[in-house]
Amino acid sequence: MAIYHLEAKVVSRGNGRSACAAAAYMSCSAIYNDYDGIQHDYTRKQGLVWQQVFLPEYAPTEWQDRAILWNAVEETEKTKDSRLAREFVVALPIELGKDEWQTLVSEFIREQFVSDGMCADCAIHDTDGHNPHAHILLTVRPLDEHGQWQYKTEKEYLCVRDGEERGFTASGFKAAQADGWEKQYLYYVDKKKKEYLPPSEAEVRGLERADKHPKSTKFGRQNPITERWNSDEQLVLWRSAWADTVNRVLERSGIEERIDHRSHAERGLDEQPTVHEGVEARAMERKGFVSDRCELNRQIKADNVLLRELKAAVRKLMQAVKNTVPAMARALEELRANMIIFQYSINRARTGKRKFSDWLKSAKEIYADYTDTVKQLKERTKEKNALSAEKKATPALKILRHRELTQRIAALTEEIEELRSEKARLLESLSCKDDSEIGHFKKEVADTEQAVKRLSVQEEKYTAEVEKAFAEYNELKNQTESLDPIELFFAREALRNECEEIAESRIRTASKGNDFWGVTSAKQTVDGKLDIYSEEQRVKKILWERKQNERDQSQQKKPKHRDYER
Repeated sequence: MAIYHLEAKVVSRGNGRSACAAAAYMSCSAIYNDYDGIQHDYTRKQGLVWQQVFLPEYAPTEWQDRAILWNAVEETEKTKDSRLAREFVVALPIELGKDEWQTLVSEFIREQFVSDGMCADCAIHDTDGHNPHAHILLTVRPLDEHGQWQYKTEKEYLCVRDGEERGFTASGFKAAQADGWEKQYLYYVDKKKKEYLPPSEAEVRGLERADKHPKSTKFGRQNPITERWNSDEQLVLWRSAWADTVNRVLERSGIEERIDHRSHAERGLDEQPTVHEGVEARAMERKGFVSDRCELNRQIKADNVLLRELKAAVRKLMQAVKNTVPAMARALEELRANMIIFQYSINRARTGKRKFSDWLKSAKEIYADYTDTVKQLKERTKEKNALSAEKKATPALKILRHRELTQRIAALTEEIEELRSEKARLLESLSCKDDSEIGHFKKEVADTEQAVKRLSVQEEKYTAEVEKAFAEYNELKNQTESLDPIELFFAREALRNECEEIAESRIRTASKGNDFWGVTSAKQTVDGKLDIYSEEQRVKKILWERKQNERDQSQQKKPKHRDYER
């Protein structure tokens, strides 16, 4: 069925990505990146359904060729950590066909991005027929009316006038200067102290300038359009717009399914959302291995089904209960069975959380050792290079110095080799082939941390359900005060196996297997909370007292024999 999925990413050089590579991947084509001279060839990639470039009114027509468009973007961005593009990955409803997918994505792009001045490159992928999705690559710089890129941020100078400080951009400073505003520069106040002052004041005091750069804000002033595009509020609007567009197309196609961009909490749902599985986890499953994330999702889905069924059963049960022994016995035993299921879910969540937490602890310790090793490796390499340069510059006549440098360089070379071996061992422990895969490891850590948080939420939710069922159980117990405890006890004993078998069957369906010890542990925990043993002992005591009373009464009814004197 149709699901909501919209993932927003930023293509940045700081993350080791390029806009040309991202465009080549999504369009299954080959694009040469003029910026770094790398050819990105994805022509052998499968699953491309449709692709198209969308341009706003003022964009040059030659940008219809994505290679020209994204090379223009790469050329404009100068820094090594520049943001190059914004990427959206959206899930497409499987109820729709290919033509409807194209219409859906085209409507969304034109309404939300192209109309706002962005260039958009889009491609639809559907590799196996089960996961249709679209990649949307967007430019992050606005265009002016001449088709030229505008600035993302502008230098902002902190100027003063009469003791007041205010920021001005380069274009706005000329007008501000005529009104008496001055830039501030760093001047030597004394030998050890520097201070930002306007030139007029520094000239009066006869101070020497320490730096030619004027005082400015750290990050400059953002372009208002860029600032809006980068805001969290705008992302929420885009998420909502995608849901609205999909629902509009579904309704137009006569399909009843609908999607919602809001979280479960915002919609007032008790169900636990699933975690992102990823390509690697699904590939493991296809090969016959069990992925932790896929297994967690199966558990969450099964638990959600159980939660819906149990809550409905409890509501129905509470409405149908009457003050009769059979009804009360069934109500109490079904509540106990439901509590066993809830407790089993709590135990599973705790086990999963502990498993993920142990992995996180171990992985973070190894990663800390890795970063420390990389730091030491850089320091030793830098020191070795410096000593090598010194040795090269040292005259041959300084034999002792040459010998010292040679010995130190040899020791450093040995240390470097040991550090490289340690680094390789740590990378292997992190399941990384080389340094380039550390980013994937960090993402796995972030995903696992999210999984731990979700399992904690799941544990809290089922704990609340157990407490609620426990309160209902006690309420029913109070209603049984007027009933015969012996009759109620044996009625419950007759139903217990039946209710436990139903609970165990639901647990087997949810966990895809028979977890005997898990079910046994859940039963013991629930019975301890309900104090079942004490209740059994109380009933046995009452039963023994009744039998004793019956024997006493029987003895009293027997005829008395008289003794006659002979």
